[in-house]
Amino acid sequence: MKPINVGLLGIGTVGGGTFTVLKRNEEEITRRAGRPIRITAVADKNLELAKSVAGADVRITDDAFSVVTDPEIDIVVELIGGYGVAKELVLKAIENGKHVVTANKALLAVHGNEIFAAAQKKGVMVAFEAAVAGGIPIIKALREGLSANRIQWLAGIINGTTNFILSEMRDKGLPFADVLKEAQRLGYAEADPTFDIEGVDAAHKATLMASIAFGVPVQFDKAYVEGITKLEAADIKYAEQLGYRIKLLGIARRRPQGIELRVHPTLIPEKRLIANVEGAMNAVLVQGDAVGATLYYGKGAGAEPTASAVIADLVDVTRLHTADPEHRVPHLAFQPDQITDVPVLPIDEVETSYYLRLRVLDKPGVLADITRILADQSISIDAMLQREPEEGESQTDIIILTHLTIEKNVDTAIAKIESLDSVAGKVIRLRLENL
Repeated sequence: MKPINVGLLGIGTVGGGTFTVLKRNEEEITRRAGRPIRITAVADKNLELAKSVAGADVRITDDAFSVVTDPEIDIVVELIGGYGVAKELVLKAIENGKHVVTANKALLAVHGNEIFAAAQKKGVMVAFEAAVAGGIPIIKALREGLSANRIQWLAGIINGTTNFILSEMRDKGLPFADVLKEAQRLGYAEADPTFDIEGVDAAHKATLMASIAFGVPVQFDKAYVEGITKLEAADIKYAEQLGYRIKLLGIARRRPQGIELRVHPTLIPEKRLIANVEGAMNAVLVQGDAVGATLYYGKGAGAEPTASAVIADLVDVTRLHTADPEHRVPHLAFQPDQITDVPVLPIDEVETSYYLRLRVLDKPGVLADITRILADQSISIDAMLQREPEEGESQTDIIILTHLTIEKNVDTAIAKIESLDSVAGKVIRLRLENL
């Protein structure tokens, strides 16, 4: 049968991995897809690199637009990244009737609605398994495997860099800045790690998963995003003493008045499987009404794990290449005319539990004042830890864990607690999920 011709845009880490795995498992992939899948054109600014990876049988160019307009190309794989030229190339490929496979979560989280609408109109597919959690087939699970379920919530460790940093901070008791330097030395963190450590990368991925889970448009601009840069080693240690681990989670939850979409450091009970995901690994926990909780775990980055997801999409597109566009799996799992614009709740409407660390004067009546303020805001205490002051010290730490409450009530309580004469400095607040 005639091979499917693929144009590859970008032959860096993932592009190189895609080339390697496609060649190594060629026979197996052909048996699954029903016809051979061949990369016949590669576009990359670094022509020498492209030649060294792709060899002589492939057309090599530094002009990506010549690939997306080439009538011989059936599927375009976009691995350039970013919002700029990648968007132009993807839209141009769609306009020219090409199917698109991409690993670009930033592009889809910000411009996905426009891209999916263009693809729908043109009758082509945009596949993006590799955009979320590397080699873990979480998009397929949400879009197809769990389609009988009303998904209630999902929570994921979906950024390996931050998970590595948090694991190291916990194991070695080191401050954030020291562990970040080590992560950069080992190649887990980029030279500019902002997207990772500020939670932006995780928020891109959480946005896409929320859209598929709940059938809503992609709304990255509505996500609440908080990174790990301000996290202190002391809080990781206190959390541990109370039986919790701190992870950067991407969370999406269905609530009667809208959906929660948020990324932030989160305390999780240490007995939960997801709390024990260490190093640069990823994991996503999904709660469906029929199936209960399901956990998806694996490598969230790297050449071959991500290539695994890219090629799975290539096989899917090849199988459905000739299918009636109306009978393909919709981009966001729900039929395009059934996507509902449910509001994303602002962070002060979020309902969760909290960890509060207060630095207080060691004197009678302090705790009574604090508990009264919490009670006035209908916040009940789940657990408390009070440190003995160091010798010669007049101040000590109090750690409070709350039951479920609304964030704006906690904000009000914190403002009142910070105004007490017996409380020194700011209250440290982290969110807690029992999952």
